Order: sequence, then C-alpha cells, then structure tokens
Amino acid sequence: MRMAIAALAVLVCLTALAWSLQRKLIYFPFERVPTPDAVGLQGAEAVSFPTPDGLTLNGWFIRRTASPDFTVIVFNGNAGTRAVRAPLAAALARENLAVLLFDYRGFGGNPGSPTEKGLRHDARAAREYVVSRPDIDRRKLVYFGESLGTAVATDLAVDFPPAALILRSPFTSLTDIGRHHYGFLPVRWLLRDRYDTIGRIGRVNCPLLVIGGDHDRIVPIEQTRRVYEAAVTAKDLIVINGADHNDDVLLAGREMIAGLLRFLRDRRDA
Repeated sequence: MRMAIAALAVLVCLTALAWSLQRKLIYFPFERVPTPDAVGLQGAEAVSFPTPDGLTLNGWFIRRTASPDFTVIVFNGNAGTRAVRAPLAAALARENLAVLLFDYRGFGGNPGSPTEKGLRHDARAAREYVVSRPDIDRRKLVYFGESLGTAVATDLAVDFPPAALILRSPFTSLTDIGRHHYGFLPVRWLLRDRYDTIGRIGRVNCPLLVIGGDHDRIVPIEQTRRVYEAAVTAKDLIVINGADHNDDVLLAGREMIAGLLRFLRDRRDA
C-alpha cells in the first residue's frame, strides 16, 4: 500500500510539473540571430511587420529576380530561429522562388511568448505582410511548414488558401505526439496547445505536398502518412528513406528540393 501511495504521489508531482512547464517542453526558442550574410543569404532584405495583437515580428525576404515563379512563406518548427532555415531559403531562391523567413513571437529576439493562439496570429501577420507587397503576386503564394510549422501552415491554409501547401514532417496532433513520447502522462488532459492538424487537413482545398522521413524519431512516419491520407485535395507524398527528423536531407536535401520543385512546376504549368 505504501508503495502504491508513493507511486501515485510521484505521478501527481510529475503531472503538476508537466502542466506548469509544458510550453518549455514544446517551444525551444533561440534569441540570437546571425546576419543573413553569415548564413549564406547575401542580399536578403530585413523586414518587420505587426501582429493582430500588437507585437512586431522580424524576418528576411529573399528574392533573386523581379518575377519569381512563386513566393514561399516558411513556417518554422519549434526550435532555433529563421537562420537555421537559411539553406532551405537559399536552395529555393536559386530556383527563382522568393522566400519569407521569419521568427514567431518569443523566437529570434521577438517580443512575446509562443502559444498556439499566438502563432496563429503570427502566421496571419506573415501572410498579410507578403500579400501587401506590390512586387509579389498573391496568386502564387505557397506555405511551407516544417514539423510544428506544419500545424501552423495548415490552420492558415484553411482560412486563406494558398496556391499550394507543403508540409514537411507533419504530425496528426500535439496530443498524439505527446502520447507517443510521454505515454505515462495524461497528455490529453494536460495540453493547452493542441495543434489538431488531423482535424483540419480535410478542409484544405489547395494542392498539397507531404514530405516525411521514414526513420523520423520525433514525428513517426505513420502520423505523417495519416495526415496525407486524411487530405481530400490533389496531393503528393514524398518519403525519404533513412531520414530522421533533423537530418539535413529534410532541411534542404537534394531529393526533397527536387520533389518540391517538381510539385510546384506541375502547379505552374497546369
């Protein structure tokens, strides 16, 4: 009986700790952002824009020509800063795509603290900034989400459909990810931020590309496949053999970039 009581007390303490610290277990912001030149983005334009709730976010806009084929908004994962995504932006820019890299609230020295509601505001602010630019064709807007950013991009695509939606390592929901990694905790009852992509993907009505790695230890490939299967729009799936979640091949690898460009060129030529 004493052992059972002790075990219950430990579980209660762990649950209370997880409740109070859960956002520190979800979001891992870095504050310092190097210069664009330092990460290989010569000529990137430093930009800033307001959010609906009064914050100011910072980013970089990269464009190599006056008439890009598409403009891509990159929605980051849950760690680092926009500088980590510089190889992706550089690879896309070389193929005549314009790119917006930006940091969510609380990341990259931006004010505020990240939450699901807050990132929803940030996504809308980023889109509003891009479509307000006179040098950008809003009909050629693409959302690229990675990991946590796949949920942010999907939510935005439901309300503001882009020309195409690209999801790299999407998960079904944060609840499912929590259960996968912390199965001993009552995750469903603890989470404040849900990121329910599986509940939203069926309402996306633009062309969709899903990319995943079959050795992903953070987002199981089974969840990525479930997101793909639940979509009812025109869609393609790329599974990269041997790729783990943070491998370079899923950042800006040749196979991923080639598949992404093929997908977008099919949209452009349709």
